[in-house]
Amino acid sequence: MINFKLDKRFVSNSHKPLIIAEIGINHEGQLWKAKKMVDDAYSAGCECVKFQYHIPEEEMIKNNTIPGNANESIWNIIERCALSEKEELELFEYVKKKNLIYLSTPFSKKAAENLFKMGVSGFKIGSGECNNFPLIDFISKYKKPIILSTGMNDINKIKKSVKIIKKNKCQFSILHCVSLYPTPYDKLNLNRMIKLKKIYPNIPIGLSDHTLGIHASLAAVSLGANIIEKHFTSSKKWRGPDIPISIDKSDLKLLKKFSEDIFLTLKNVPEKKMRSFEKKTINFAYSSVVTIKDIKKGEKLNKKNIWVKRPGLGDYLAKDFNKLLGKKVTRKIQKNKYLKKKDLI
Repeated sequence: MINFKLDKRFVSNSHKPLIIAEIGINHEGQLWKAKKMVDDAYSAGCECVKFQYHIPEEEMIKNNTIPGNANESIWNIIERCALSEKEELELFEYVKKKNLIYLSTPFSKKAAENLFKMGVSGFKIGSGECNNFPLIDFISKYKKPIILSTGMNDINKIKKSVKIIKKNKCQFSILHCVSLYPTPYDKLNLNRMIKLKKIYPNIPIGLSDHTLGIHASLAAVSLGANIIEKHFTSSKKWRGPDIPISIDKSDLKLLKKFSEDIFLTLKNVPEKKMRSFEKKTINFAYSSVVTIKDIKKGEKLNKKNIWVKRPGLGDYLAKDFNKLLGKKVTRKIQKNKYLKKKDLI
C-alpha cells in the first residue's frame, strides 16, 4: 500500500487507523464552541479534527431546500453556521498549536483557495462533491492529500473522481459513506468498503460513519478500515442538524482506544513467532505420552500401557502417540512416567 501522509501522520495498513473528529458545523457559527470541541477532541487523544469551510454565496444560490435531518433550509443553516475568514484562520492556528491535524471540506473554489493560503496539510472532499468534477479538479491541482467521501455516488462516479485526482498526481484516500442521517445499520453496507479495498488495493480506504454509536466504526476497523470519520460534539444537548449523530468526548476516547486494540489483533504474526509467544501455555496445555502401567524391559508399547496426559514436558507429545505403538522399551519403566527417547529401541 502507498503511504498516505497528513502532516507527519502516515495512513496505511501498517499504521493504526486515523480517527477523524468531524466537528463540521456543530459549532453553529460560534468560534468558542469550535475551540471547545477542539479541546475535547484533543483531551480524548484524537489526532485529527475536521471542519467545513462555508462561504454561502460562493457555494450556492439562496434557496428553500430543507435537508432530511433539519427543519429549515440549507441556506439558512449554512449562513448561520459559516465562520468569517478571520475566524477560520484563528481556528486553524488554534488547532495547529495543539499539534493536531487540521482538515476542512471546501464547498467552493474560494473556500479551497483560502484553505490553501492557510497552509492546510490536506483537503477533505465531502460526498456531495464526489461527483463535482470541476471542483475536484480545481482542488487536486493544489497537490495536497485528499480524503474523498463517496456517499450518494456509485462506483463509476467514484472512478471518475479518482481519475481526475490521479491525473493531477495527488495523494488520496477513499471513505465509504451512506448519506442518511442517521444511517440505519442495515443500510450501512460495509461490503462496499471491502469492494473499494479490492478495487484500490494500494490506497487507504475507510468509513465516514453516520450511524448512531461507535460499534459500526469498530466493525469497519475489523474489516481493515484505515480511516474512520465520525461527527463530534462537546455536548449532545447543543443545537445543530448533525448533533443527533455525533459522538462526545467519552465516545471518541473509546473509539480511539478500541480501534487501536482491534488494529493490533489484525497484525500478521509469523507462525514461528506465534509458537514462541505460546511456549509457556504449550508447556502445561499440551499432553505428553506417559506410561499408564508398569512396563517391563523389552515389552512392546500399546494402548493399554501408554496414554497421553498433561503437561507437555515429555520427549513425546500427543501427536507422536500412534507412531510409538509397537515399539519396544530398553528398560523397565514405572507407571505415570514420561516416555523418553532413550527408553526406545
